[in-house]
Amino acid sequence: MTPDQLLVRHRRGRAYWHTALTLTVLAAVFWLAEHHWPAIESGAIRLAVADTGWLLVAAAATLATWPCSALALQGAVPGPLPPARLVAAQFAASAANQVLPAGLGAGAVNLRFLMRCGIPVAGAATAVAVKGTAGVIVRGALIAVLCAAGPGVLHLPQVSGGYLVAVCAVAVGAATVLAGPLRARCRRALTAVRAYIAAVHARPARAAALWGGSLAFVTLHCGVLVAVTRAVALPLAPARVALLYLAASTAAALLPTPGGLGSLDAVLVLALTAVGAPAAVAASAVLGYRLLTVCLPLLPGLVVLAVLVRRRAL
Repeated sequence: MTPDQLLVRHRRGRAYWHTALTLTVLAAVFWLAEHHWPAIESGAIRLAVADTGWLLVAAAATLATWPCSALALQGAVPGPLPPARLVAAQFAASAANQVLPAGLGAGAVNLRFLMRCGIPVAGAATAVAVKGTAGVIVRGALIAVLCAAGPGVLHLPQVSGGYLVAVCAVAVGAATVLAGPLRARCRRALTAVRAYIAAVHARPARAAALWGGSLAFVTLHCGVLVAVTRAVALPLAPARVALLYLAASTAAALLPTPGGLGSLDAVLVLALTAVGAPAAVAASAVLGYRLLTVCLPLLPGLVVLAVLVRRRAL
């Protein structure tokens, strides 16, 4: 087979792969829309009489989350990234995150994007892990601050002795494995990660982007829910709503559902009603939050994802 024939065959195979991925994305769009249409319709009816001004504030906060996510990812990478494609990749990653569970969609999109920008696989994976870790730390810090400012809002669940024994057994098993053949590999991996983190934080601008973007991203999501609760006249203080959202989203992250669909909704409604919010109004607020952060951006996000794949940016 001549080189020209090999090139044509390679391009044909790539075109087939792109077509299959595009059809998969479109099928996912139609399936999600049909599967969740009752919730979308119910939320739209409940929000039809809500305060338009507060809904616009919530929509503006939602739009600002993707540049903040892009800023955090740029902070996790020592070198510069193309700004426009970076923001577009975060928009596409948020849509992919609604299709795959446990954050796999966003992680895969970001990993692929960084590799397309010329970053090696190990560096790209480390950057995605650093960004995710920064988000977890920021979320935990905000929960601690809000708990200190409003004590008594959250109540730790009762933990049984059997549960503690199981956790200790898992910890001992992990320590045993790490002390065995995997110890040297884990040590080398941790050394490489520490060197990477040091390289990022050696540049103040990168560190500020990483932590500032992560803080702004989480705060804006809290702001979206707070604005929606104001729109539907939910009688709760903004700080309490933010704390309940952070706690509920952290708990829902333990359940591997795509984008937290179902798990976050149930936990958040339960948390709001547990502090005295009327059930119907709490459900309306959660539906409004989901409409703004998931349902409305989903189709455009999947389209952007398909375009980025088509243009080989992913």
